[in-house]
Amino acid sequence: MFRWERSIPLRGSAAALCNNLSVLQLPARNLTYFGVVHGPSAQLLSAAPEGVPLAQRQLHAKEGAGVSPPLITQVHWCVLPFRVLLVLTSHRGIQMYESNGYTMVYWHALDSGDASPVQAVFARGIAASGHFICVGTWSGRVLVFDIPAKGPNIVLSEELAGHQMPITDIATEPAQGQDCVADMVTADDSGLLCVWRSGPEFTLLTRIPGFGVPCPSVQLWQGIIAAGYGNGQVHLYEATTGNLHVQINAHARAICALDLASEVGKLLSAGEDTFVHIWKLSRSPESGYIEVEHCHGECVSDTQLCGARFCDSSGSSFAVTGYDLAEIRRFSSV
Repeated sequence: MFRWERSIPLRGSAAALCNNLSVLQLPARNLTYFGVVHGPSAQLLSAAPEGVPLAQRQLHAKEGAGVSPPLITQVHWCVLPFRVLLVLTSHRGIQMYESNGYTMVYWHALDSGDASPVQAVFARGIAASGHFICVGTWSGRVLVFDIPAKGPNIVLSEELAGHQMPITDIATEPAQGQDCVADMVTADDSGLLCVWRSGPEFTLLTRIPGFGVPCPSVQLWQGIIAAGYGNGQVHLYEATTGNLHVQINAHARAICALDLASEVGKLLSAGEDTFVHIWKLSRSPESGYIEVEHCHGECVSDTQLCGARFCDSSGSSFAVTGYDLAEIRRFSSV
């Protein structure tokens, strides 16, 4: 069971974008950072464990070319082996900051290239894999940035071309030194999933076809891909083969966010039906098949949810954001 804890106030509501909440836990400082996007700015907040807000500031998208301020599409903390960077994506480019958001270390402008005048240009979908940060784009390409241990000498090392539709989300997990391990999955607006092995050169291992609806959010845990779709379903796939093991009719409307508590294999799903669900993933010891158990359901009434994240790797607390909701709502286990 979970109970509603003290909410964290926002200066404005979260934008109606999928995956519109990022959480970074800093156990050494007994703090949790939250990041939320609205229009041309991102709100960054820090809070103590009991939810008392300690600091709040705003980051604005770098202008680039154009007369109107660019809209931010996502904010996400990328935890690398040797540093943590805050990444912002927008309709103009990609910004990378030190974790507190005060020092910008890199700016990458998006090239509209062959885009038609009616085609939106943007970046969306952010994840760290080893010493790389991967960012999805409107064209379906995934930009791979090589991140040094310190300093601003970030290099665009590769562009992955597995998709034809705009990227929606990217998920990774540590490969732990194993060969031929699927440790990254990318999703797009057609519902197509591409499974990759990271490294000095990223390798496409398999494609999982879509079925006519977008896949706004995707997660990866111990070789299990959890994909949330626009029809409210969650599918669980075997990462190495792409085989579908479990199909869950999780929500009555589109899924807007998934998250995983890596220590315990708990999956968090949030949908536009105002519900948040928690599922326990596991494998059958006999067959190795993926199994799932429903653990908790929570209704955030009269709210169009747009972001949901666990606040810790054990899955003992989570937070949600909603459109026209000027706060981050926190829930913790009892």
